[in-house]
Amino acid sequence: MQHNIKGAVQKAWEAAWDRGEVDAFDEILHPDYRRVSTRSGRITDAASLKQEILDARSAFPDLETTIDRIVVDDDGESAAVFWHSVGTFGNDLNGVPATGRRVETRGSNLLELRDGRVASEQVTWDQSELLADVGVPSLRSAFEEAAEEVVVDDLSGVPSIDALKAFNRQFITGVTVVTTIDEEGKPRGLAANSYASVSLDPPLVLICVQKSTSTHAPLYKATHLGINIMSVEQRDTVGVFASREPDKFARLAWHHGPAGSPLIDGSAASIEAEIKERFLTKTHTVFISKVTHAEAAEVDAMIYKAGKFFDSSELSELQ
Repeated sequence: MQHNIKGAVQKAWEAAWDRGEVDAFDEILHPDYRRVSTRSGRITDAASLKQEILDARSAFPDLETTIDRIVVDDDGESAAVFWHSVGTFGNDLNGVPATGRRVETRGSNLLELRDGRVASEQVTWDQSELLADVGVPSLRSAFEEAAEEVVVDDLSGVPSIDALKAFNRQFITGVTVVTTIDEEGKPRGLAANSYASVSLDPPLVLICVQKSTSTHAPLYKATHLGINIMSVEQRDTVGVFASREPDKFARLAWHHGPAGSPLIDGSAASIEAEIKERFLTKTHTVFISKVTHAEAAEVDAMIYKAGKFFDSSELSELQ
């Protein structure tokens, strides 16, 4: 009995993960099959498992998965599968740009057996775990499911998007242009006001970039980025980087940082930083970077509030 189960699991596993023959799982999965991720608590069915395998194989074309050991209990009611995989992140995975990084990941699956088939399994690995292994962890709170019938008109519920936008409009920020060099050696950039200094020692900074922007993928694949604080004389420059203009650097004076990142001439200040961590949310990616170069000019910075730009030199101190 144990030998039959081990052989069937090994055969189906190799066919699906190594050759993409995902229907091989039909031979070993019970009609009531459910898969539970111990990391996220997410529950999926056989169809979702098959699609996840196909997605992973597409993103990692050279994926090789090895079963290290299968243990079946004496009654044939449960089993454990220990495995490891190696592969190169060569193609995008569910909107996450490929990094070209080679990764080894390990996991274990606890199987509940019924009538000689797998009725359910608890797994230590899912796509979020795979992305974490290639250096792309997700902010779990950003993917929490919203409660049903959420009350939004009082303090007991989650505020509406419009309410959050109204809150954000009251926050005064600087204006930055985030830049990088893409895989073809071309400068890329976008306007952003979601910037913050994380710490001075080590010198870490944070930016948030919307996934739908054309600069997101080049930035995601880059090792370094530039952050330029716009001066009061660069209102037109901000407009260019907030637009869909195909070559935003065509009529712009700029220079390379030591690691190649575009630094814009005339900015109030510019830094170049090495990208250290990327955190996924539903709509944005949070980049944590270590500053490796900094320069500043004797010019006032632009500030932004409620959709309008202001000259920071005209501010008066509150008493």
